[in-house]
Amino acid sequence: EVQLVESGGGLVQAGGSLRLSCAASGFTFDDYAIGWFRQAPGKEREGVSCISSSGSTYYADSVKGRFTISSDNAKNTVYLQMNSLKSEDTAVYYCIRGPRCAPGGRLPLFFGSWGQGTQVTVSS
Repeated sequence: EVQLVESGGGLVQAGGSLRLSCAASGFTFDDYAIGWFRQAPGKEREGVSCISSSGSTYYADSVKGRFTISSDNAKNTVYLQMNSLKSEDTAVYYCIRGPRCAPGGRLPLFFGSWGQGTQVTVSS
């Protein structure tokens, strides 16, 4: 069974940091890109960052310079290090797999269903 499980969210003050984890199982991790998305209340889900199967990284303009995506292939886990957090980063964050990343941190085509996500709340 394919699973991607998000964790690491929480409540943090503006300017703080969090590291999200996306633990994958049930598929050949090295063969896929992994994207992070987020959805704030009343807003559409948006792509935040993506890492390709070769390790190339992509970011939305809104997080560039503040967020860093990385992958530990030995652990089948993708991380999203989030620094200098802002109130507008408040959202539920999700990860999902797909064939390839696109500029702007997007993952235009993805497989499977969304997980439960992990809540990130940034207080100002």
